[in-house]
Amino acid sequence: MQGNGLEYLPAFVKSIGIGLLIGLERERSPAAKAGLRTFALVALFGTVSGLLSDETGSLWILPTGFLIVGIMTAAAYFRETEGDPGTTTVAAIVMCYGLGALVWYGYSTLSVMLAITTTLLLYYKSELRGLTQSLTRRDLISILQFCVLTFIILPILPDRNYGPYNALNPHQVWLMVVLISGISLSGYIALRIVGERHGAPLVGLLGGLVSSTATTLAYARHNNSGTTPLSVVVILLANLVVLLRLTVLCLVVSPAILPKLLPILGSGLLFGIAAAAYSYRKLLEKKVSVLPQIGNPAEIRAALGFGLLYALVLFSSAWISDMAGSRGLYALSVVSGLTDVDAITLSSLRLLSLGKLTALDAATAISLALVSNISFKLGLVFAMGGATLGKRCALGMLTVAFGVILALAVMHHV
Repeated sequence: MQGNGLEYLPAFVKSIGIGLLIGLERERSPAAKAGLRTFALVALFGTVSGLLSDETGSLWILPTGFLIVGIMTAAAYFRETEGDPGTTTVAAIVMCYGLGALVWYGYSTLSVMLAITTTLLLYYKSELRGLTQSLTRRDLISILQFCVLTFIILPILPDRNYGPYNALNPHQVWLMVVLISGISLSGYIALRIVGERHGAPLVGLLGGLVSSTATTLAYARHNNSGTTPLSVVVILLANLVVLLRLTVLCLVVSPAILPKLLPILGSGLLFGIAAAAYSYRKLLEKKVSVLPQIGNPAEIRAALGFGLLYALVLFSSAWISDMAGSRGLYALSVVSGLTDVDAITLSSLRLLSLGKLTALDAATAISLALVSNISFKLGLVFAMGGATLGKRCALGMLTVAFGVILALAVMHHV
């Protein structure tokens, strides 16, 4: 004999909550014909359909309910020939039914998360539309190319170690390409959306997230006596972001290095923030007149270039570390860090994970590459922006390098 079914009550309460959450947003929309009651009932219907499907052993009950909800909702909207056909609300109602079914099958947490996501998508309609309108054809190509890198190329690469020292793993190498491209693409899209509206600090931060070198070059090249304070702030902030970027890379790839590396990066960041704050106080012009000209960070050619560079630096690091020890690796870090600090960072983290480097050796290699990179970009500022801009930027950039070297020296003597 069956029980009274009260043990299932929590599932129905959750379904009602999910329906009310989505329905609350739709209730505010003048074009929507479904509101609080409709969405709550549809969610309950999904849970009831799941219960009946299980209790009767009939697999057709759940999909039949799905079809009934979809057809009835679509018919209610499409009876009107004028105005908004309400396809978004139709999709939301069908989604609500599915979420109610998920609750019955024990996926309550996932169902609530999806309900919140659905509500956010419904609520931020105008913001999402503005976002799509602000993106150019080039931006959409960037996103599509990143999808190719991530979901087409990455899965087909073999996840095995090859070559001398077993240092080269095609899947792992391309995973690092995806990681770098993803971080850069996020900054690129954010920079395109922000544009000139939010001033030098935000453009400096986002520009550094995409490419600190490109941002440095852009503001050095367009610098003049009237924009020097602006250029200094943007360049300093763009180079400070490199430290945060390296922290994220280490956190994702090899968290074991963080106890050694965080004090070094944190010291450089503190010194750099102080210098950037001092420079920002002198900034009078707050409107950004120049945006860094940055190429598509997810372009296939750029991804292949970084992948080859990373593989070369990885193999060279393993070979030099084996032949000449840590000092040879440090020399390679200084040279490779001149143009790209990401490759030597990821190579050092890879060798650390393979047991070929200690955490302190890897942290030292990354730190030397960072200082080398800062020095190289400071040289670019002097060459492209002139002595005045170079001197103003030298204070902040050399302060960051000093903080890194100071913490590194302390770390070696502890």
